[in-house]
Amino acid sequence: MSSQIAGLLQLIALIVALALAYRPLGDYMARVYSSEKHYKPEKWIYKVIGADPAAGMRWPAYLRGVLAFSAVSVLFLYLMQRVQGSLPGSLGFSSIDPDQAFNTAASFVANTNWQSYYGEQAMGHVVQTGGLAVQNFLSAAVGMAVAVALVRGFARSRTGELGNFWADLVRGTVRILIPVSVIGAIVLVACGAIQNFSGIHQVGQFMGGTQEWNGGAVASQEAIKELGTNGGGYFNANSAHPFENPNPLSNLFEVFLILLIPFALTRTFGRMVGSLKQGYAILGAMAVIWLGFTALMMWTEFAHRGPAFEVAGGAMEGKETRFGIAGSSIFAVATTLTSTGAVNSFHSSYTGFGGGITMLGMQLGEIAPGGVGSGLYGMLIMAIIAVFIAGLMVGRTPEYLGKKIGTRQIKLAACYILITPALVLGFTAVAMALPTPGDSMTNSGAHGFSEILYAYTSGANNNGSAFAGLNADTQWFNTTIGIAMLLGRFLPIVFVLALAGSLAEQKPVPETAGTLRTDKPLYSGLLVGTILIITGLTYFPALALGPLAEGLAS
Repeated sequence: MSSQIAGLLQLIALIVALALAYRPLGDYMARVYSSEKHYKPEKWIYKVIGADPAAGMRWPAYLRGVLAFSAVSVLFLYLMQRVQGSLPGSLGFSSIDPDQAFNTAASFVANTNWQSYYGEQAMGHVVQTGGLAVQNFLSAAVGMAVAVALVRGFARSRTGELGNFWADLVRGTVRILIPVSVIGAIVLVACGAIQNFSGIHQVGQFMGGTQEWNGGAVASQEAIKELGTNGGGYFNANSAHPFENPNPLSNLFEVFLILLIPFALTRTFGRMVGSLKQGYAILGAMAVIWLGFTALMMWTEFAHRGPAFEVAGGAMEGKETRFGIAGSSIFAVATTLTSTGAVNSFHSSYTGFGGGITMLGMQLGEIAPGGVGSGLYGMLIMAIIAVFIAGLMVGRTPEYLGKKIGTRQIKLAACYILITPALVLGFTAVAMALPTPGDSMTNSGAHGFSEILYAYTSGANNNGSAFAGLNADTQWFNTTIGIAMLLGRFLPIVFVLALAGSLAEQKPVPETAGTLRTDKPLYSGLLVGTILIITGLTYFPALALGPLAEGLAS
């Protein structure tokens, strides 16, 4: 069987698995966020944190909850790293330096999981499991809560209440993320991933030195790392490491976990707004982009150009032979079109166009299907922009789901889509202009520029994957990427919740013969076109200086 056919079969199996899980999981999540019942463990949590889960919140109160909880999480994780040397289970590792501790704390709380350290050589069991893995659950639950708040903004009318942040946070964690992660961890252990708290072991000599490995609660962290679209690996090699991702079956299962909740949330959206067709329209736009990017990535990496490519069967540099080009391409697209950041190959070693595809996936806003929660609310923002453009074409006030899209809504949506490009391009320009950041580049020319552009694209879009080749463990990159991650996560949330509040206050607009049908394939096509055009106009000059120039020169 050829590698191309094997890749196609993997893609078909993945689509079938996602299709089977789509309806039950989507409906279940809609019930979770619509229920007024509180389980006993949840009541205990509410009592400890002093929250009233029945109290409705307007958008400023909901936002204060998000920001306060996230600020405390950053501080807690930062302090945990700074005192690691005094904690039990540290494996003898010292405390983390201030700039790297800030970067890591910001990264995991912002659902980015950018890592400028070697996981197995820097973090002990307590920090890995009690700090980083916990934030994998909580940051994902925050994203889901914000998405649900926006959905309620569309579903509700003549009220400013968007639900209760603390109830949404706890339910998302207890009822969705933990149960699915437990099942996922068991599957990964069955596939060969490790799960223990062993210390450091010498495993032999390697190139004249002693090679050492340490164990850890890897399978449990790997499950929520993928399910919550986090991406931070227990080991520096991330999902290319055999302890995290042992074989092609585990590789395909990890891709399934990455895409599971973001795709299923479109059905949750349809259920909560009372129209499954609206959810299918959003799903269709996501699926078209995801399948298109996957096909394009496979084509660029399988293309035979020169004797080395002919012998290897494609661009095998930087890829695991366990997964091959197909498994690596599917994983790379899934991880960059979501906010996961996990990698099973090195994106820097992809072809020039292949590396550009990974970057463009993040620059779209990671909305196809995007991160857990963030993908849905990012796509709904783009849906509002598409409706506005359609309204301009026909000369009538745009409407979406029975809500008028007026000046206030468009301003909030515009601010949302402008924040991340401003961070990415601004920080990249400054880093290229200053003499010191350039010293961290392994390569010069277009590829070196791509290394820095990728780093800030990954950080500001809360992806977390690395292009490889860039030494990001410097005070400059730890600080600036940390700032980009925090601003790229929480500034958009401000505008999402403000938009949700403005929509919830409106009274529904009756549908007329002139109302744009947003549940039809034509609208899904308009949405895809809007996304590609806005992204192309924003990022094309920067992409032309990096991956496009490299691809055309090769």
